[in-house]
Amino acid sequence: MRRWLGKMLAAALLLSPTVAMACGPTSDCVVGERAYRIAMPDRAGPIGSILYFHGYGGTAAGVMNDTALRAMAERLGVALIAPQGLDGDWQIAHAPRSGLVDDVIEVDAVDAILADAEQRFALNPQRRLAAGFSAGGMMTWTLACRRPETFSAFVAISGTFWDPLPDDCAAPPRVLMHVHGTADRVVPLAGRPIADTMQGNVADAFARFEATGGFTLPAAHLPELAGLACEGASRTDGGEMLICLHKGGHEMRPEWIEWAYTTFVAP
Repeated sequence: MRRWLGKMLAAALLLSPTVAMACGPTSDCVVGERAYRIAMPDRAGPIGSILYFHGYGGTAAGVMNDTALRAMAERLGVALIAPQGLDGDWQIAHAPRSGLVDDVIEVDAVDAILADAEQRFALNPQRRLAAGFSAGGMMTWTLACRRPETFSAFVAISGTFWDPLPDDCAAPPRVLMHVHGTADRVVPLAGRPIADTMQGNVADAFARFEATGGFTLPAAHLPELAGLACEGASRTDGGEMLICLHKGGHEMRPEWIEWAYTTFVAP
């Protein structure tokens, strides 16, 4: 009898949704044809989250292996969620060799990932930040355009829209912080041709959002972080647009994201 019960228990565990659907920092959470990885802090939920988009050719596994990013999320006590791009890239409008004229593929994927993560884990949908580097920065600007109300803040690093800029964004984001190196040759501030398209101009994208979003007041918060020179504008509802430049090249530092989360999401 004990042996029979043991076999039945083992079979039940194998079929258990919790076991069968287990995923985390070292294993994929599968959502349809897409996947993401997630690192949860050692604290009770519901907790905030940072959705971080890797650069071109990157992976969700690579994000989870970034010890500085993981340490930043642990300090904040938030979940770090890393979507996996298709073939290491994001399917957004005017991306090279994609033939895409809209962002439906990736926006739908993000919607599905967020819904799945909040079903599996104790996450607070009111405390989300989207961030990304390089091609992931382009994905971050895209979400600021297409899903401005889904996130409390956006931090785009070394990447903006592909050219031409969209003129049909849903609404301005509440908070967008863009960080870029003045010596960046991979994604220059003014953009450069890539295959059959061109990277967008950061100043043009920033000016477009600033004007349509009604950011007419001086910035209420400017980061005092080593090496960054920042300026920006705000509006009466607390929304802010910040652009921060450094003298380096194509690089990302987690403290930039940490400052934005602490300032605009955590309070």
